[in-house]
Amino acid sequence: MPVTTPVCETLGIDHPIVQAPIGSATRPELAAAVSNAGGLGTLAVTWIPPDVARRRVEETRELTDAPFGVNIVLDEDAKEVDTADHLDAILDAGVPVVSFSFGDASGYVDRVHDAGAKALVTVGSAEEARQAEAAGADAVVAQGWESGGHIQSDVATLPLVPRVSDAVDVPVIAAGGIADGRGVAAVLAAGADGAWLGTRFVATEEAAVEELYRERIVEADETATFRGELFDAGWEGMPHRTLRNSTIEAWEQAGRPESGERPGEGETVAEYPGGHPIKRYGDDLPMKGVEGNIEALALYAGQSSGLTDEIKPAAEVVEELVQETEARIEAIAVLIE
Repeated sequence: MPVTTPVCETLGIDHPIVQAPIGSATRPELAAAVSNAGGLGTLAVTWIPPDVARRRVEETRELTDAPFGVNIVLDEDAKEVDTADHLDAILDAGVPVVSFSFGDASGYVDRVHDAGAKALVTVGSAEEARQAEAAGADAVVAQGWESGGHIQSDVATLPLVPRVSDAVDVPVIAAGGIADGRGVAAVLAAGADGAWLGTRFVATEEAAVEELYRERIVEADETATFRGELFDAGWEGMPHRTLRNSTIEAWEQAGRPESGERPGEGETVAEYPGGHPIKRYGDDLPMKGVEGNIEALALYAGQSSGLTDEIKPAAEVVEELVQETEARIEAIAVLIE
């Protein structure tokens, strides 16, 4: 039988599978592919102007009639655009789901609801989950420290999810360390109502990244990631998890010096289309069209890289996740017969 949970009803989706926003790696084609497959695709708009954000929502709607979401980072150190301006743009364009992360969403949830949309809030503790529910969140995303990209928790996914599930009455979506149906089944058993996957969807054909990035994820094992604050030019002080690379290795060999004294600091290692430079230790990921020393950039990925062994279309990933989850739940059910 198909796995249906409260998060499916809340978000209007068929399967409890959510594609994480994955920053500049996301684009309308990816979000729409996930939503068309019955999950929830998500766009990231924090680092683009409001008019571009509006256009991305409109482009996604042209590709799918299913629900999809947009994520907004609230930490002021990470952005140049006012959150209210982003929110106005995407809600006016008709986005059905808005997720907030890295900050207090209480001042924005009512605006989301007034537009007829649902609000998700990412949390890293039970207390943050209670605060999000009090603010009116329709669901919370419990992000464990295994996650790739920027991380707002020091707690692993499996200890965090039961704590959050016990703390709130709204649906809980688990994030961190999930890349296959076994992981989805595990977090459902731990009290979650859905799974939020980022790294797995970076390794899809629709992700807006350079091929080397996808290949590095597929080649990586569970020990191949680094958690720290090294790639901080752009978002200082926010912990993140990336694949280990030459930039990390050179810094470690130099004795892990402080910012300002790191090897190669300030040098250009790659360029965006049009020539805009990407400096070493920048928080820029190798999005599609970037040229230069791709391997030296911030290759955001979670510990689930070790479970990601093939680049596939996003719809196939969703289909496999659903089939594997159902199979694992059935296999466990046999144990109590």
